[in-house]
Amino acid sequence: MRHIRSIYIFCSIVTSVLSGASELPEERELTANFSSMSLRKVPEDLTPITTTLDLSYNLLSQLQHSDFRSLSKLKVLILCHNRIQELDIKTFEFNKELRYLDVSNNRLKRVAWFSLAGLRHLDLSFNDFDTVPICVETGNVSHLETLGLSGAKIQKSDFQKIAHLHLNTVFLGLRTLSHYEEGSLPILNTTKLHIVLPVNTNFWVLLHDGIKTSKILEVTNIDLQKSQFTSYGSQQNPILENAKTSILLLNKVDLSWDDLFLIFQLVWHTSVEYFQIQHVTFGGKVYLDHNSFDYSNTVMRTIKLEHVHFRIFNIPQESVYLLFTKMDVENLTISDAQMPHMLFPMYPTRFQYLNFANNILTDDVFKKSIQLPHLKTLILKDNKLETLSLVSYFASNTSLRHLDLSENLLQHENDENCLWPETLVTMNLSFNKFADSVFRCLPRNIQILDLNSNKIQTVPKEITHLTSLRELNLAFNFLTDLPGCSHFRRLLVLNVEMNLILSSSLDFFQSCQEVKTLNAGRNPFRCTCELRDFIQLGKYSEGMMVGWSDSYICEYPSNLKGTQLKDVHLPEISCNTGLLIVTIVVIMLVLGVAVAFCCLHFDLPWYLRMLCQWTQTWLRVRKTTQEQLKRSVQFHVFISYSEHDSAWVKYELIPSLEKEDGSVLICLHEGNSDPGQSMTEDTINCIEKSYKSIFVLSPSFVQTEWCHYEPYFAHRNLFHESLDYIILILLEPIPLYCIPTRYPKLKALMEKKAYLEWPQDRRKCGLFWANLRAALHVNLLDTTGTCELQTFAELNEVFRGSAVSLIRTDCL
Repeated sequence: MRHIRSIYIFCSIVTSVLSGASELPEERELTANFSSMSLRKVPEDLTPITTTLDLSYNLLSQLQHSDFRSLSKLKVLILCHNRIQELDIKTFEFNKELRYLDVSNNRLKRVAWFSLAGLRHLDLSFNDFDTVPICVETGNVSHLETLGLSGAKIQKSDFQKIAHLHLNTVFLGLRTLSHYEEGSLPILNTTKLHIVLPVNTNFWVLLHDGIKTSKILEVTNIDLQKSQFTSYGSQQNPILENAKTSILLLNKVDLSWDDLFLIFQLVWHTSVEYFQIQHVTFGGKVYLDHNSFDYSNTVMRTIKLEHVHFRIFNIPQESVYLLFTKMDVENLTISDAQMPHMLFPMYPTRFQYLNFANNILTDDVFKKSIQLPHLKTLILKDNKLETLSLVSYFASNTSLRHLDLSENLLQHENDENCLWPETLVTMNLSFNKFADSVFRCLPRNIQILDLNSNKIQTVPKEITHLTSLRELNLAFNFLTDLPGCSHFRRLLVLNVEMNLILSSSLDFFQSCQEVKTLNAGRNPFRCTCELRDFIQLGKYSEGMMVGWSDSYICEYPSNLKGTQLKDVHLPEISCNTGLLIVTIVVIMLVLGVAVAFCCLHFDLPWYLRMLCQWTQTWLRVRKTTQEQLKRSVQFHVFISYSEHDSAWVKYELIPSLEKEDGSVLICLHEGNSDPGQSMTEDTINCIEKSYKSIFVLSPSFVQTEWCHYEPYFAHRNLFHESLDYIILILLEPIPLYCIPTRYPKLKALMEKKAYLEWPQDRRKCGLFWANLRAALHVNLLDTTGTCELQTFAELNEVFRGSAVSLIRTDCL
């Protein structure tokens, strides 16, 4: 009961506050909530600008005139569920803006009225009044819209005082009803009448008068005895004459099947078009002949029977089923009734809407021919249906547009044929046991299809083209890839949330161009290149992806697990093989052009060759053994050259080798010859006395000088014996064909390229001298001084410079 009243109060408060806000849009609204605080008196420190004050569920027993004097802005006052025994409306004379006053569920026995012109909602229900508390002053509240009343006695004279008021709702919350004067309720001028009955009330009289009173009649807490109706079975015609009710609502009804039969028969011939009964409990035996129901002369269009429970289920089921289906109204609902079966008459009926949800219907319902040519909506949610093809054959004889088969046990086998009406456009097949084969049993003209929470793994390619499909829900299935739209070319909305989708397919992007809304969240995405296009779609689709980006999270690979897709960066070059190949080719071409340019402009091969020679020389010097260093020498270097090249030796080579302190000892042939020896012997002695020997090669040297050295080298193995103490400087190019055949050793040395080449470009001289100094680097063990032409640090410094710095080095 408390729950019902709370809903009623809440709705009224919302209406009141909104009305007040429309009148004073610039005023601030302030709510003070003192509910359930065990208060025995109204708080004294209330803010004067309070507009809503809730004092419900306290211990207030009386109200003082000073309690609300300061609340001039008060609009809503809730005093329900207290212990108030007397109410003087004049207490609120200073609350000129009061719109809503709730004093229900108290102990009121007397009300002193005072005209509150602005009052719109007044609730005095569920109190202890002996008679209904209405007087002449009540009729002066001209803006009253909702009025809640109670009283042990209801008389015509009470309601006549407010008969001129045009009320929206009258609520009769009765604790007891000892006397009711017939004809009292029709005096009221109201759109809706809601009566909450006490125990042991003559329901029939109130129903009789209530139907004559308002457009909407609601009666709650009906506990009937069969004897209360038998005497009124023949009193249907008076109701027909003056009936006003078009919507009849009965809540919390406890009766026998015979009682329900009589209620339907009595209401059938009235003005009621919409009849709803909720929370019904049946019990007792059947005495009446249900075949005697008079189906003639009715305006009834809709019947709803919901939340039905049985204390004793011993009624003839066939009679019950046919009682309702023979009513032949447009809309019939029997839901949550544990109904195992349903029968229809053999003749065509005019049902347009059937709702048998939350029952235990099986396939047996469709095994007999049913003629429902006008049926447009069928709801069979939450039953025990198993075979989709049976439903399709039943539907083929209807004009069905909307079908709800959710929460059943439905399946479809490949070998079963289906026959659907062309009119069917909406189907709900969610929460069943459908596999991929369900796509072979769908109506061609379907527009909205819900298949969520089934066992679908893929959308087969060999299915009927659903050219009209606009919305497809495949959430909570077992899809591993985004389905394509090859069979749904006009698809606008696709839901594949909570599947096993790892990546998107190429077919999806090629065939689903018309999709405007996509929900693919909460899938275990594998964030690799296959998902790149899908990620781009989410980032730039401007609201197309439902739940983006919180519901789109990587599951694989492990290093990206938990990362939102919007934060995953997959460069196109790493995902596009063609682009990667083109990029590599372009880079290689650029590098090739750059190398070619360097080779042509900077003579890069020469630098590389010289660098290689320096490296080889440096490694040979490091591997020189102590035995090689201990041979008897008198000079650091011996230089041999032709007279034609003497100028270069004297002005280029020697100045570059000698130091200012004379620590580098150079042996020249013309200054160290022995008159008693031949030229060849003298030359060999010079070589033996020097740690290194430099031969300045040129065409002139080959023709005039090399003849003295060929015999010496003839006794040496050029390929197996180390000749690291011999340094050849190629001053001028010598083609191999210019070397006489009698000099095979020289030709062998030239073929090995075991020489230093004097650069023609003088800007390269720095690198040449660095290589030469590296080849000459050694410590003379048998001299008092240390003979080092140049330290390794100086050599390394030369090579740390760029090619440009080497080019700019001047020849010493």
